[in-house]
Amino acid sequence: MPNSLRSLAEVDRLLHEPSRAMIVAILAAVENADFVFLQRETGLSKGNLSTHLSKLEQAGYILIEKSFRGKIPMTLCSLTVEGRSAFDNYRKQLLRFVEQTRQDQP
Repeated sequence: MPNSLRSLAEVDRLLHEPSRAMIVAILAAVENADFVFLQRETGLSKGNLSTHLSKLEQAGYILIEKSFRGKIPMTLCSLTVEGRSAFDNYRKQLLRFVEQTRQDQP
């Protein structure tokens, strides 16, 4: 098996899902983001976004805080230290894959 395929097999499968990668990339660029902002930026439905956020929270990659602004419920999401580290590693793994793919070319 070429080295590039081995490196791709080692990526974090939780983050490799496109919607979750997009959510984490957004959260990596901000201190925190509310649910409505994430929904608008990702284009995901409420149900899909909730499902992906739950998976990321279970993995310890994000922190979800629920509160109220007046009487309006607010859900704030932020990347944890573990989530930031996982995202950094994921990005490095993808770069390594791209570099190795170039090297595997005849």
